[in-house]
Amino acid sequence: MPQYQRPIAPGATFFFTVVTNFRRPILTGPASLDFLRTAFREELTHHPFEIDAIVILPDHLHCLWTLPPDDTRYSMRWSAIKGRFTDLFLAGGGTETPRSASRRKRGERGVWQRRFWDHAIRNDDDYGRHLDYIHYNPVKHGLASCPHAWPHSSFAKWVRQGEYANDWMCSCDGEAAKPPDFGDVEGRAGE
Repeated sequence: MPQYQRPIAPGATFFFTVVTNFRRPILTGPASLDFLRTAFREELTHHPFEIDAIVILPDHLHCLWTLPPDDTRYSMRWSAIKGRFTDLFLAGGGTETPRSASRRKRGERGVWQRRFWDHAIRNDDDYGRHLDYIHYNPVKHGLASCPHAWPHSSFAKWVRQGEYANDWMCSCDGEAAKPPDFGDVEGRAGE
């Protein structure tokens, strides 16, 4: 059976999908959001990188990261972020799903799915499609009527930077917006 190999591209930008174990909706509660912020902040301190865009939904998150030049260690970063969140979440009263014998043997907790999805961004168009996918995701999942209505997203930052209009894909006027063309993003987003 072939072994999956993650792309190696120093200083590249990557799209990620990270999912909770059994898709438990645990990420958007106030304590969990604080735990995520802490986990990201600590990892950024130890191993800097740029979070270009992010959306946090109850059971998964998507983000775009740009690594420093000559750095390829995003798996190590995700391991640290997931581990720190898990420690804080469980210490704060959160629960985990039952662990299989394999998880117990490896010392893995039942909070996150074991792996994550990644994609090395190829060009500006690819970046734009993934950026749109991230910011439209709460609408796609029926969690918000418009991207600006979801608070756990980098959409407002991108509006402030002039990259999106505040009413991008908005249906506040009662008109349903036609979703953007994500190309092949949905097939690789792990959803």
